[in-house]
Amino acid sequence: MGRPGPSAYHRLNPLTKATVATVTAIAAVALGGVVGPIILAAAAVLSPALVAGVLGRLARLSLLLALPIALSAFIVNLFFFPGAEQVLLRIGPITATGEGLRFAIEILVRILAISGAVTLFYLTTRAGDLTVDLERRGVSSRVAFVANASVQTVPTMVERASLITDAQRARGLDTEGSMWRRIRGVVPIVGPVILGSIAEVEERTMALEARGFTRPGRRTLLWTPADSARQAAVRWGLVVGLLALIVARVTGVFG
Repeated sequence: MGRPGPSAYHRLNPLTKATVATVTAIAAVALGGVVGPIILAAAAVLSPALVAGVLGRLARLSLLLALPIALSAFIVNLFFFPGAEQVLLRIGPITATGEGLRFAIEILVRILAISGAVTLFYLTTRAGDLTVDLERRGVSSRVAFVANASVQTVPTMVERASLITDAQRARGLDTEGSMWRRIRGVVPIVGPVILGSIAEVEERTMALEARGFTRPGRRTLLWTPADSARQAAVRWGLVVGLLALIVARVTGVFG
């Protein structure tokens, strides 16, 4: 426990990486346009991912994470943008407009920037490290546990679904072939995944209770992630910069 990651970015304090991800996600929306979010994503997502050696995994996972909502948002804005006049294409009663295309591209860039920031944090930060660091800073152990569980929920369910799929295939379940067979094969997988998640929550709760999780007072931590005054200054600088950006956008100083 406490072993540093393979790169300098992995070894950053978990709160620093969480701050970078949060500020990047909010700033991508606050900046607006296309150029701003692209520059932001290049500086705060792609460059750290390259340093950490996770650029390939980041691209695959962030695209998979953002694809459903990005595709739907792109289509809705392209064909149903209100008050648009520049017609690009007509498909029956549906019209693709230039204004809708420009806004759809803006939304797409923002979604990809947000997805990349969240994925980078997930790929370079262990959930246990974040929990310990939050507890060290005086955050309630219950709040820290919720943060830990939130970070681990998606990868845990994906791993469980993969194991259950392999087990069902070994029992003769057909999950390949036609679309109907694939849809029919989802039902025997979804049930065990949900029931398994509920059972795991109960088992984890009992294990935590047995270890005195709800006892009053602060716990004694045997190890905490490394931190520095420089990282603290960077975190506060990012937060102040984000607040300044939001104020500038609200007041119209930054168009």
